[in-house]
Amino acid sequence: MLTGVIQWNPDGTVIDLGFFALRYYSLFFVLAFVGSYLVLTKQFKKHGVALELLDNLTIYVFLGTLIGARLGHCLFYDYAYYVNHPLEIILPVSFSPNFHITGFKGLASHGGGIGIILSILFFCRKYHMRTWFILDQVALVVPLAGFFIRLGNLMNSEIIGRATDVYWAFVFVKEDLVPRHPAQLYEAIIYLSIFLLIHRQANRYPKKEGYYFGLVLVLLFSFRLLIEFLKENQVAFEVDMLLNVGQLLSIPLILFGLIIIYLKRNNTVQMR
Repeated sequence: MLTGVIQWNPDGTVIDLGFFALRYYSLFFVLAFVGSYLVLTKQFKKHGVALELLDNLTIYVFLGTLIGARLGHCLFYDYAYYVNHPLEIILPVSFSPNFHITGFKGLASHGGGIGIILSILFFCRKYHMRTWFILDQVALVVPLAGFFIRLGNLMNSEIIGRATDVYWAFVFVKEDLVPRHPAQLYEAIIYLSIFLLIHRQANRYPKKEGYYFGLVLVLLFSFRLLIEFLKENQVAFEVDMLLNVGQLLSIPLILFGLIIIYLKRNNTVQMR
């Protein structure tokens, strides 16, 4: 038995009734949307926006997140497989070598982020809402959602960190007996900190619409770029890469955020 490290071996299931099993990842995924909805309810009331619009926005963002995250994984991380098995992108089954149910395995946060942005653009066009205003509001809760998702990854013992000798190392028993960085926990703590910081700043120091959206992009993906150095590679082809896929995808989003911050740096606040 290894000592001086945390032995991590949860089974990933909150409750199993035989005919139904609730997994921690699913629970945290739901909490991500519930927590975000509650925060946005307060924000919409503050800005005098009808809550019916928030209900519609939630549907758009939920679908954008799932579709974007799924396509992101299939295109960015496993294109060689899914280009030959396109039906498995949208169906939770595999036809090779024999038909069997697999569930949806693989969601990419960068794809989810792109999906959220596109869903907001569609929403604003349909309901004639100010795009930068909605982007700002959703940006406030994205770090909170990321916090819950990474806790789900931790409970699943996935997206593990590199080997280390730090005293708080985790041994992910399902993977091996090597002490590793709890990278999922690092990210969860960072995302929660960003949420608390941005939520406080946005409510106390209003900026021109779009500013906080840009700031969230810069903070989230800058930390994501850095923390990837502590993670194991997600796919085999990343082994010889200087920067992995997650880091390469983070760079344009950081630059995009910096451009938005520059363009929106004026303190003028547009009122409804």
